Amino acid sequence: MFTNSRPFVLSIAGFDPSGGAGLLADVKTFEGLGCYGLAVNTANTIQNDIKFEACHWTSEAIILQQLELLLESFPIKVVKIGIVENLQILNKVIDKLIKRNKNIRIIWDPVLKSSSGFSFHDPKVFQKDIDSILEKIFVVTPNFDEGKLLYVGLTKEETIRKISSKTNLYLKGGHRMANIGLDELFTTKGDCLIFKPLRTDCSEKHGSGCIFSSALAAHLALDKSLPEAARKSKIYIEKILASNNTLLAYHNL
Repeated sequence: MFTNSRPFVLSIAGFDPSGGAGLLADVKTFEGLGCYGLAVNTANTIQNDIKFEACHWTSEAIILQQLELLLESFPIKVVKIGIVENLQILNKVIDKLIKRNKNIRIIWDPVLKSSSGFSFHDPKVFQKDIDSILEKIFVVTPNFDEGKLLYVGLTKEETIRKISSKTNLYLKGGHRMANIGLDELFTTKGDCLIFKPLRTDCSEKHGSGCIFSSALAAHLALDKSLPEAARKSKIYIEKILASNNTLLAYHNL
């Protein structure tokens, strides 16, 4: 088994050829924060930073086969999960992770739409079995719009109560109509922590949601508490958003 001094962090997500989102962005983030990045590909996407044309899903068998080999070889404490084809596959992936390590921490970034507007899932179908998924993971990181789609028909307050009764919820505020950039962490203990934007020189980035959830995974792998990991991840994503004026972020600054 290969070991090194950096903690291993695994991304289970899609491949974005532009490198702005998905696996490539996740691994850039892991490495930039002092972790060693591993990856399992759930989908090959046809896209760049502004246009999304198609998503070709990786089969369940291949995902699980690749995952099994990595879990045999590396001591993985934290996993970030991005796009998956459906909740049935997500459930099997999570169950395999927990079977290997009952203390593994899973961060789920529920990517329902690409930043260019491509819908990966019908929210009504995607809601099936959502309760059991949330109960198995450590934290879910939807943006403001995705949070509303996890439980269609509930108010924002009802959705927050529903999710935080099952898992920790980090609600990203980049899509707010008011107070843009204001994030909220709702814990299963009933705490609510507010993370206000600290910079005014940020600009929109393709894959910013992927980058934040990966930063959170990395800081948790570095043994930070959830509030401290969230605080440091907020600082990191704002540095990324301010790295240049294009849609593609620089990680090595």
